[in-house]
Amino acid sequence: MTFDRFLRLAATRRGAVAAIVCAVAAAGLVPRPAAAETAGPTVFAAASLKTALDEIDAAWTAKTGRRVTVSYAASSALAAQLEQGAPAAVFISADIPWMDHAAGKDLIRPESRFDLVGNALVLVAPAPARETIDLVPGVALAAAIGDGKLATGTVASVPAGRYAKATLEALGIWKDVEAKIAGTDNVRAALGLVARGEAKYGIVYATDAVAEPGVAVVGTFPAGSHPPIVYPVAITKESTNPDAAAYVAFLRGPEATKIFVGQGFTIPKR
Repeated sequence: MTFDRFLRLAATRRGAVAAIVCAVAAAGLVPRPAAAETAGPTVFAAASLKTALDEIDAAWTAKTGRRVTVSYAASSALAAQLEQGAPAAVFISADIPWMDHAAGKDLIRPESRFDLVGNALVLVAPAPARETIDLVPGVALAAAIGDGKLATGTVASVPAGRYAKATLEALGIWKDVEAKIAGTDNVRAALGLVARGEAKYGIVYATDAVAEPGVAVVGTFPAGSHPPIVYPVAITKESTNPDAAAYVAFLRGPEATKIFVGQGFTIPKR
């Protein structure tokens, strides 16, 4: 636009507005719209992954422009949804048995499966808790709980609950505490009960304790007292999302690994 043309436009009210817009645009002061995000993979992930995976997914979106949709729940519930035909592209379980279950139902692509991260099992109490409990065989945990509750995942199906039952049996105290257990739909729900003071103690993953400032770790269960806590990941059999393989590769890459380790997860040997 020439300067004369600019002056002629400025002579009218409408022209003045147009002239200002043109001048601002010419000066580069009008922000360009951000690149639109496009739909990426839908992921079914164990609830205990939420804090780390939210951060990883934000990094993935920033890098690729693809938006990840995640459904967090107990691995048992997610596997059931897959059986019912839920359209997820990626499944991340909090234990091996539920991924094996999905494989047995021909719901995943076996060649895409690998162990993503590992975890530890801890006993937590509402913060600030300064006590410590030595979780050795025969520990008087039932007496410590008293009339309160011990929160964890439902022991019949939720991975955290199954790990919890295994370690309590290994320590020889399952029958002492069984009646005191408050089973929940997923481990984050159990964590919430403790953080709100609705349960005196909880058995959760070490990474859950890191993510929730309302709880404090008062003991760590011996690794040998329960099956290894492993999170396998796989692309689903029916996935048609073109980003699924790239997303799974990103999960095992250095950027995601750094976030997982920062949240307290361990990286299995592959």
